[in-house]
Amino acid sequence: MQACKRMPVFSLLRMRIAASAPTGVTVALTLATSAPTIVAVALTAVALAGAATAQAQTPEVQWQPMESLNAELPAAVQVFSGADTDIPLRAWYVSVRPGADSVRTEILLSDDEEDRRERVSAFAANTGACVVVNGGFFSMERTPAMHAGLLVVDGEIEAPATRSVVRGDIRYETARAALGVMPDGFDIAWATSRDGRLQAWPEPPPHVPGSPGNLEGEPAPWPVEDALGAGPALVSNGQVRVTTNEEVFFGSAIPDTHPRTAAGIRDDGTLLLLVVDGRQPVSRGVDLEQLAAIMVDIGADEALNLDGGGSSALFVNGGLVNRPSGITAGREVMSAIGVFCD
Repeated sequence: MQACKRMPVFSLLRMRIAASAPTGVTVALTLATSAPTIVAVALTAVALAGAATAQAQTPEVQWQPMESLNAELPAAVQVFSGADTDIPLRAWYVSVRPGADSVRTEILLSDDEEDRRERVSAFAANTGACVVVNGGFFSMERTPAMHAGLLVVDGEIEAPATRSVVRGDIRYETARAALGVMPDGFDIAWATSRDGRLQAWPEPPPHVPGSPGNLEGEPAPWPVEDALGAGPALVSNGQVRVTTNEEVFFGSAIPDTHPRTAAGIRDDGTLLLLVVDGRQPVSRGVDLEQLAAIMVDIGADEALNLDGGGSSALFVNGGLVNRPSGITAGREVMSAIGVFCD
């Protein structure tokens, strides 16, 4: 991913408490002292091994167009549904071809005066957008909500980029992935905001847990009309590249298996908006590596992770397409991406 190339909420950002399967099994076996306990440990080990295998499995989603929805949309906006019955997974994505006179894309900000949060369905109803998907991270503990990461609407910085993150007693400077809407298309960049100016960096800082790095190289001005920060980046130059450490999402639950929302850009400039259901029997959800693999599968040259979990919701032509966390309505969110079919 390069600067000026199309390239925390944190509603998912909670400290991880689950040990890895090998560690969990080793500790359990060490503590086993009786036959019943040994049986229980063996069953636990099998379950953990199975979960680890499922988590490492690369999705093989079979896609098909949703003709009933596409018939009512411009040719430049198309919706696809997909499933992988082995994992299992259910997913949907919308492609938005650039250059269509009747189609425009905007970053949306809740105007609810009480808590600055609303459902994706309310964004659609209030703005008239034909497609709406949830956006960036936000603080669920504050009223009104506070966006956690860059948010630019109509050229105004509504929330600055996250400048640094503390893990333990170490501070890490950040340049997190963001989606930009420009007059001539879309861009994904590792972005910062300083003194009211937006900059795109060629690389994020080379952090590893316990050892912070520094931003390197020369940033370029990022002339966006709208922008939405989240992260981490998932795909760069058509290849899976998940920058969890570089963007300091380690030590959080974000890398784990969840319902997901992601945005990407094909090499021809087509915008891709993806949701993956999770936390339900018919769709387990995906981790970041699996999400990146799906984005590559649908043709993304660049991609980033957006807010997920119960926030993940896709609305098309007045109807909710997916089932967020197995229910019929997603949670209220602070920001969204809207596609308008004028």
